[in-house]
Parts: sequence; C-alpha cells; structure tokens
Amino acid sequence: MSIKLRIAAALLAASVAAPAMAADELTFTIVNKTSEVITHFYTSPTNVDDWEEDVLGDDVIGPGESMQITIADGRRTCKYDLKFDFEGSDKLETTTDTQDLCEMSTYTLTE
Repeated sequence: MSIKLRIAAALLAASVAAPAMAADELTFTIVNKTSEVITHFYTSPTNVDDWEEDVLGDDVIGPGESMQITIADGRRTCKYDLKFDFEGSDKLETTTDTQDLCEMSTYTLTE
C-alpha cells in the first residue's frame, strides 16, 4: 500500500519575490522530509507534453536532505510541471505537481 504524499510549497515573501514576469533562471530548494530517497526529479513547462531530462542527474536527495535546484533552460516561463521518483517505489508513489517557480523558494515533500 502506498503512502499519499502531502506536498507543501513555501512561497517567498512579497518583498523578495521574483517579479511576475518570468526569469531565464529559476532557483529553489527541494526538501525531502520522506523516509525514501528521491532518485529522479523531472520538470517541464506546463505547455510541454513530455518530461525533460532528470534534473538530479547522478545525484539523489536522501531522507532529511535538501538540495538547491536551478532551472536554466532559457525559457521565459514560470509554471512548470514537477515529477519526483523515489527509491523503494513500493512504499512511495511517483509524485507529480504543478508550481509557479518564479514565486517558489522551497518545495517540501512529506509522507
């Protein structure tokens, strides 16, 4: 039986938030508060039908760890689909979500 993930995205305070206009480079932190290792993290703009390359490459994000992520794909868009794969997939399901990365500073995954 899989555990449903609750996902919380902490937004930047209005005084330091990125402007509503899209930036060429988007930076945020992923926090893994699950008991499993995040093995893959995929993103793609919401208007793209396929997942792009694994952002983590050879890296992983272990339980209790965090990692700063920079999306520098040259696109001037803020809304991205996100997909996370976990080691031990029998316990945690693949998780997908959509976020405004121009407004987000931290993305936390929990069980």
